[in-house]
Amino acid sequence: MRGKVRVGVFLRLNGKTITWIMILAFLLLTAAAGAQDVSLPKITIGIDKAKDPDQISASLQILVLLTVLSVAPALLIMTTAFSRIIIVLSFLRTALGTQNIPPNQLLVGLSLFLTTFIMAPTFDRIHKEALEPYFAKKISFEEGFKRAQAPMKDFMLRQTYTTDLKLFLGLRNEPPPKTKDELSILTLIPAFIISEMKTAFMIGFYIYVPFLVVDLVVASTLMSMGMMMMPPTVVSLPAKILVFILADGWAILIQTLVGGFR
Repeated sequence: MRGKVRVGVFLRLNGKTITWIMILAFLLLTAAAGAQDVSLPKITIGIDKAKDPDQISASLQILVLLTVLSVAPALLIMTTAFSRIIIVLSFLRTALGTQNIPPNQLLVGLSLFLTTFIMAPTFDRIHKEALEPYFAKKISFEEGFKRAQAPMKDFMLRQTYTTDLKLFLGLRNEPPPKTKDELSILTLIPAFIISEMKTAFMIGFYIYVPFLVVDLVVASTLMSMGMMMMPPTVVSLPAKILVFILADGWAILIQTLVGGFR
């Protein structure tokens, strides 16, 4: 017993000793580091004089590019197929009643890839008609920006309802444009967004109907069996998932979304 007690006391003392040694070593290293001159990098932001006009043009282009990158997420939502896709996928998850399945990251990622797939022809036109001539210095920046707007206008006009476009033309007190080139992009973008939300809600309604029928059938069946204490969602959730899988719901939904933009 005495041997065990001595060993325990020895271990406790050694543990305390090791702890104090580590603290002392840390303090010594900190003091040594503070005694030395440590050179840290210095970052400065300034404005220098331009030596030639080309430097001013390049600086302005970089400034415009940084501005565009800062508003790129808003442009992606407002001028592409992203908004309709993410709204429809959210409707599907709510109709299934799976709460956080699929997760938000998966829905956003799928929406981004589908948006890239749908917008690929439009982006190709922008690259060929605007970016390539501009980088080859065949056209000016203003002309390239004007050419880049034409494919986006064509895409948005195909998806925009006439009533929504007339609404914003009336709000801005603008006469109906004779050609698409006369239509302001500031008028077209909000009309396009409203049309996309309207179309997405219509698709969401058609998604909800079959799942609502499943909920009603399950609820009435449980009531007829006298199982009023069991929540209907316990039975309806696997039934809705089974119906969705048997109908190949993902393929039908993706085909509908992609086909709606053709």
